[in-house]
Amino acid sequence: MPVTFRLLTAVLFACLSLGAHGEKLRIVTEPWAPYVYDDNGTMRGLDYETTVIVFQRLGIDVDWQFLPWKRCLAMLDQGQADGALDIFHSHERDAVLLYPSEPLSEVEFVLFYANQRPHPFQTFDDLRGLTIGTSPGYLYGAEFSESTLFKQEPAASHEANFGKLALGRIDLVITDRRVGQHVLKALGLEDQVTQAPQVVSSQPQFLAVRRGAGMDLLVQRFAAELKRFKQEPAYAALSAKYAGSSPQTSASALPVRTVEQQESSAE
Repeated sequence: MPVTFRLLTAVLFACLSLGAHGEKLRIVTEPWAPYVYDDNGTMRGLDYETTVIVFQRLGIDVDWQFLPWKRCLAMLDQGQADGALDIFHSHERDAVLLYPSEPLSEVEFVLFYANQRPHPFQTFDDLRGLTIGTSPGYLYGAEFSESTLFKQEPAASHEANFGKLALGRIDLVITDRRVGQHVLKALGLEDQVTQAPQVVSSQPQFLAVRRGAGMDLLVQRFAAELKRFKQEPAYAALSAKYAGSSPQTSASALPVRTVEQQESSAE
């Protein structure tokens, strides 16, 4: 039996399995603009819109739910959701979840500083004595999180962090590159804040689904269609829409590793 036919058959079986229970594919996620977010009642975002297009091409209907990340993970563990959008790969979850070979996007944690108070740096030692705005519960890698060279000051939101930066109450803000660009544009601070070129840490994020009948081949089919879509002008336009053009980065990124920021943010 040809491989393509087997893949299509598996996708069909997965759809029929859901249809037999009168359900759509249940996908949960936490708002993480500009990857996925609620814009006055309309779901938007680079990864959300990409996933919608891929599932449409596969002929699969999806029921989306926005929930705190801890609740999303609990629903996956309890079998109350079929998958999660924008999840980092975790070997601890391999027994429960399947991850496509093609990621949706790459999270890049970078630092931002106010133009009036620039803080160029090459290593963490250059940040000695500074105060860096963070998000509660978000982990940016052990070396960053456990460093005593600088002070970490959490804020209730990304918007609050950049507001404090503009007012000079903190020296830098750390967040994902696209998230930072999205917030700066929304706050009208694009001309007042600069992104440092060094990438502190990076991590791919995926659409993962619970293991089940036909889901392994469904994941393969999803990955193939996602990879195909990424080669099209439509994806380039979508990526540009959500500040997807990667800036020039340092040839040597800072030697830190990130862990799943969304999972930790819900605790």
